[in-house]
Amino acid sequence: MSPTLKDVAERAGVSRSAVSRTFTDGASVSAKMRERVEKAAEELGYSPNALASSLTTGRTKMIGLVSNNFSNPIFLEVFDLFTREIQDQGLRPLLVNLTDETDPESSVRMLRQYSVDGVVVASSTLPPGFARAFRDVGVPVVHAFGRPSRKPEVHVVGIDNRACGRMAARSLIERGYRNVGFMGGPESATSTQDRLAGFASELARHPEIRSSHSFAAAYSFRAGREEMQRLLQGSPAEAYFCGDDVLSIGALSAIAESGLSTPKDIGIIGLNDMEMAGWQNINLTTIRQPIQKIVSASIELIVGMLSNPDLTPEDRIFPCEIIERGTLRPLAN
Repeated sequence: MSPTLKDVAERAGVSRSAVSRTFTDGASVSAKMRERVEKAAEELGYSPNALASSLTTGRTKMIGLVSNNFSNPIFLEVFDLFTREIQDQGLRPLLVNLTDETDPESSVRMLRQYSVDGVVVASSTLPPGFARAFRDVGVPVVHAFGRPSRKPEVHVVGIDNRACGRMAARSLIERGYRNVGFMGGPESATSTQDRLAGFASELARHPEIRSSHSFAAAYSFRAGREEMQRLLQGSPAEAYFCGDDVLSIGALSAIAESGLSTPKDIGIIGLNDMEMAGWQNINLTTIRQPIQKIVSASIELIVGMLSNPDLTPEDRIFPCEIIERGTLRPLAN
C-alpha cells in the first residue's frame, strides 16, 4: 500500500496536522519541522494527495482551459504552451472541448462541477458571452485570443485583428496586386469580422484596387480547400488574405490541384505563423501572431486573479509582423 500522511507523521515523530501544513502552500511551519517531515516523506516515498489537499484548502489548483477548434493544428501549439506554463505555476490544467457547445450557461455548469479555481477561454471564435458567463458566477476568467474593447468586462489577451487586416492589404498593394480577395473563416466569428473590416478599410483608401471577400465554413484545411475550389471556378483574384494559416494551406492545395502555381498565378498570405507554415513544402508568407506572449500574459493574469479576484479587467494586445516566405510575389522596387 502507498504510504499515508499518518505514516509520515509517525516516522517524523510529529502530528498529522504538522505534516498537512508542511505540504500546504502558505501554511505556517518551522524550518526544522519542515526538514523532519520532508525527510520522512522521502524515506517512505510519500507524495501528498492533491484531491485531499483541496478538501482542506478549498482550492483545487485546477485551471479550466476551454476551446472549440480542436481540428486546427495551431491549437496543438497553443495547448502545449498553456499546459506547460500552467503546470510550471504549480497548477493543474483541465482541457475542455466546446466544439459543439453553444450555451455559455451549460459550459459554466460543467466547469463548476470540477470546482476549477479559474478558467482560460482560448478561442477567437467563441462569442464573448462565454467568458462573461464565468465572470458572472464569480469564476476568475481570462479570454485568450479574444476581442478587445474600450471597456473590457473580462481580461482579454490577444492581437488587433483589424490591424492585421490592414497590414495584409498594404502588403498586397505594395507588391503590385490590383485584384485582391479576403477568404475568411466563419462569418459569425469576431476574428473573421475584424480581419475583414481592417482589410476593407485599407482598401477603401485605394479605389483603383478591385477587391472581394468570401467565407469558409470553418477554420480548417478542408474548409479552406473547398472555398478556394469554389473561387477558382469563377474569376479568382490575383492574391488572397486568408483568415489563418490552416485556411491558407487548404487554399494552396486547391490552387496546386487546379494546375496553377503560387505565387506566379495566385498569391496567398495567412495569419498565425504556426509551425507548419514554415515547412519547406508549404513556405507560407504569413502574419505572425505572438502566441507565446499571449499564453504567458493570460497565465500571468489568471494567477493574479487567484489571489486578487477583483483585478480590474484589462486588454493586453500584442503587435504582429509579416513573415516573408514564398507565397507572395516579391515587394515592388
